[in-house]
Amino acid sequence: MFKEKNPLHILYWLIIGILTFLLVYLFIKLFPFYGTVFSFLWSVFFPFFFSLFIAYLLYPIMQKIHSFNIPKGLAILIIYVLFLGGIIFAINRIYPLFLRQLTELSDQLPQFISTYKNWIYQIYESTAFLPETVHDKMDNLFQQIETRMGNLVSKLINSITKIFDIIVVVTVIPVLVFYFLKDKKRIKDWLKKWIPSTYHHRAHEILFSIDKSLGNYIRGQLLVSLFVSIATFTSYYFLDLKYALVLAIIMGFTNFIPYFGPIIGALPALAIALTVSTKLAVFVLITVFVIQLIESNFLSPFIVGKSIHIHPIAIIFALLVGGQVGGVVGLLLAVPLLTITNEIVRQFRKSTEARQVTKKNTSD
Repeated sequence: MFKEKNPLHILYWLIIGILTFLLVYLFIKLFPFYGTVFSFLWSVFFPFFFSLFIAYLLYPIMQKIHSFNIPKGLAILIIYVLFLGGIIFAINRIYPLFLRQLTELSDQLPQFISTYKNWIYQIYESTAFLPETVHDKMDNLFQQIETRMGNLVSKLINSITKIFDIIVVVTVIPVLVFYFLKDKKRIKDWLKKWIPSTYHHRAHEILFSIDKSLGNYIRGQLLVSLFVSIATFTSYYFLDLKYALVLAIIMGFTNFIPYFGPIIGALPALAIALTVSTKLAVFVLITVFVIQLIESNFLSPFIVGKSIHIHPIAIIFALLVGGQVGGVVGLLLAVPLLTITNEIVRQFRKSTEARQVTKKNTSD
């Protein structure tokens, strides 16, 4: 394959790859300097991104209702009644309970850390032969964990209690979702103006391929994660585990992360259960195992299926890179970004192969 390529052409793409890598590295290293600007832009554009995401998820439902000769406006109204009804129910019933449990967890966090410290001190006594520096590092480690966990929970409480953000969600986002659903064709026609007509067909194929893979994956994952949250909350409630709602939402949220998600989501519940009894911790582990067994063997193959067609090794690699670059957010975005990249590369490869076949047939 490389014999057919011009060495200068290969060198050109090698330089482009190196420069791209250096640019990404510089972008990550200089983030603190322009983080404030990005934070401002994110706060401004977040309602648009979130509304676009919600409209993207609801559009197939609107199309299905519209296929029964129901006008688009009425179809959107039906979706709003059902969707907003669920949101209002969640705000009235789930939100106050979630906030109360999260606040209680924040207040009890030092006590949990203290319990684990007592366990560590017992280990100290049985490991007195170790150098004192090892014990000092363990003390510093627990101090850092306590500080970071406290800061994380405090930031989370502050973010979900901001009145302005709640007003934006309640008022602005539904309006934006309505217009995104209603005027999708007009928005597509406007975007087409920015793409040369020569590339319209290829752009359509790429976007259609991404929508087919990524859309099915995200919608399926949302349904599966909803099941995981409900099943986890029900199980934790009957096990009388504290902060069942918070832990169940964490479990459903992390379920979006393939392979590592269930482990990350189970750790907080296991840590809290261990402060009560070993027996409760064992029951929590069994509960998580059974729920994940049902999810991975029955629900995911049926609902999500193999919609992304990516090898597990590539997914794990993307998760490791995403975790290093963006933490939990990076883990959540790793698979969708990998899916988009994979579909773009696949479509370009398909187009290249088609051109080669056409060229060969012409020469023959």
